[in-house]
Amino acid sequence: MIGDDPTPSGAFGVEAIAMTMRFGAFTALDDVELKVRPSSFHALLGENGAGKSTLVKCIMGYYRPTEGDVLIAERERAISNPRDAHALGLGMVYQHFTLVPAMTVAENLVLARDDVPAVVNWAKEKQELEAFLSRMPFRVPLNAKVSDISAGERQKCEILKQLYLKRRFLILDEPTSVLTPGEADEVLGMLRKMVEAGELTILMITHKFREVMAFADEVTILRRGRLAGRGKVTELTPDDMARMMIGAEQLTVQPARTGKAGTIRLEVEKLVARDDAGAMAVHDLSLTVRAGEIVGIAGVSGNGQRQLVEVLAGQREAESGAIRVSGAPYSATREEMRRHKMSLLPEEPLKNACVGGMSVADNIALREFDRAPFARGGWWLNKAAFRQDATTKIGRYKIKTRTPDTPISALSGGNVQRAVLARELGHDVEVLIAANPCFGLDFAAVAQIHAEIMAARNRGAAVLLVSEDLDELLELSDRLVVMFHGQLVYETRAGEADLTVIGRHMAGH
Repeated sequence: MIGDDPTPSGAFGVEAIAMTMRFGAFTALDDVELKVRPSSFHALLGENGAGKSTLVKCIMGYYRPTEGDVLIAERERAISNPRDAHALGLGMVYQHFTLVPAMTVAENLVLARDDVPAVVNWAKEKQELEAFLSRMPFRVPLNAKVSDISAGERQKCEILKQLYLKRRFLILDEPTSVLTPGEADEVLGMLRKMVEAGELTILMITHKFREVMAFADEVTILRRGRLAGRGKVTELTPDDMARMMIGAEQLTVQPARTGKAGTIRLEVEKLVARDDAGAMAVHDLSLTVRAGEIVGIAGVSGNGQRQLVEVLAGQREAESGAIRVSGAPYSATREEMRRHKMSLLPEEPLKNACVGGMSVADNIALREFDRAPFARGGWWLNKAAFRQDATTKIGRYKIKTRTPDTPISALSGGNVQRAVLARELGHDVEVLIAANPCFGLDFAAVAQIHAEIMAARNRGAAVLLVSEDLDELLELSDRLVVMFHGQLVYETRAGEADLTVIGRHMAGH
């Protein structure tokens, strides 16, 4: 029961006390404490698997904690399900949109209520929605279909829906992952003003230190299901927070950028490609990448980046255009990839670069399995050579696996990507295509992957880096281009990049 007393009318605080959550023998949360003060902007940090999602799901009633209590406005509450949480004024904005694309913004807002009448008086509802929006820090087009508005406007709608439903404590799960830098700062800045006005309390799960430093008052950091640290943001640096997140584990140091760009190694000319539904995804796209250069492609997800990478990887047919590697026509056959020493670090490597049921050793050998020393005569496989090569690379690339014979699907995301790194970069590389290579990975894996990409560039590889993480692109790239609606719309030297200008082009302005 949640009790009969009314929900607090303004911003209120939430505490999780001695929160423990076990799934069988696995302890996802171990005696975790979280205190979010009323009218504060609180950040929750931690690597993948640290327990952040489990903690907020316990607060929101999706899980019943094994042990521990939740205090709402300093009163203990038994939250049995999300309806209880909503009734108490708690709301959550998820990383992925929950709006119905075929419905208008107004329909999404009104139909989310618990008290929707059998016959909706839309004229009256829209009048009341307009009055509601006039009190809000940002506006959205009520009559537009959700499918027709930008990612930034959709995220605003998700937040407005929670405010419209009178939620006064908002949990934001990676709220800016689909936004341009300008949109992210606009949305978080407006929410920050509502927090300062005493209208709202916010708990934000994020991995972006820049946003924590700019908008949060306090931070709580989890590591492997335990409380690793907490404090006021003004008293902590990003390095302090990173150290709490990774514990004693040493981060790989990225090598300094050395050498100059050489001759054109990868050339794409007027490439056209369609998506799975037959719509134009890549339109008349041309770009070059030189030896010893990292060219970064920025853009909001869904602007043709995935289809471009799939064409380069041989996973999608181009409709027209030409691709050349070192001046020779390239059609992404296995033999051409070998000849041109081309390597790929694809998105979702377990799905796109591995055979899940096969061993770590077999997956590491996939590129060269039919050549000496792994095979004799092109077909007689030498399994001992597979294991020996894998054992060497497991050590060098810090792959955490029980044995080389463990199925690769049993590894964590970071270790799957390390295994793909070992296969793709464990030999001479002249062209490297990397697509969101660090998405969802922990700090240690990200540091190692960034170091390997920079080392490949310093050895003379031409690197095309496609990423939705602008910080990653700015850190690694020599040149940066922006992709919008299947075309390259802007280019700059990474050292001269202006975030505002890049954000404008990512949004199509």
